[in-house]
Amino acid sequence: MAVCVDPHGGITGHCAVTKGISMSSTFRLAGLAAPVLMVLSACAMPGTPAAAPLVGSEWRLEDLGGTGVLDRVEATLAFPEAGRVAGNGSCNRFFGSYTLMSDRIAIGQMGATRMACAGAVGEQEARYLGALEKAERVEVQGKTMRVHVKGMDKPLRFTRTKP
Repeated sequence: MAVCVDPHGGITGHCAVTKGISMSSTFRLAGLAAPVLMVLSACAMPGTPAAAPLVGSEWRLEDLGGTGVLDRVEATLAFPEAGRVAGNGSCNRFFGSYTLMSDRIAIGQMGATRMACAGAVGEQEARYLGALEKAERVEVQGKTMRVHVKGMDKPLRFTRTKP
């Protein structure tokens, strides 16, 4: 039995041979229909899975865009609930909002405590919080999360501390 495309775009199991269309034309159409259907069905299938669910997860910063982080100075990132971020910037606690669409992330409207952070700790915190505000894409693989940041050649790299 030949598979044919009806005038409304559907697929039928029977082909009618009409004036001006030979059976070989019908089979050519059927031959083209299979690859087209495969492409269209691939479009209808779920795409790349969204980034692993972030809600409830907590992460420790291990690499700040290609530079390590200070020893004994913890910088963290947590997703306590959908649309909310929190963490330790190195010296101050911070909180804010985020949106996630597939692997695209935007972190905005951040606030922080105002403890004085001197020297290298303050510099690290400023770089870290500034990078989070420019976050564009997130990828989670096992216990590692990478946050790609606009203007940085290398991503922020985190290790999961809480599922």
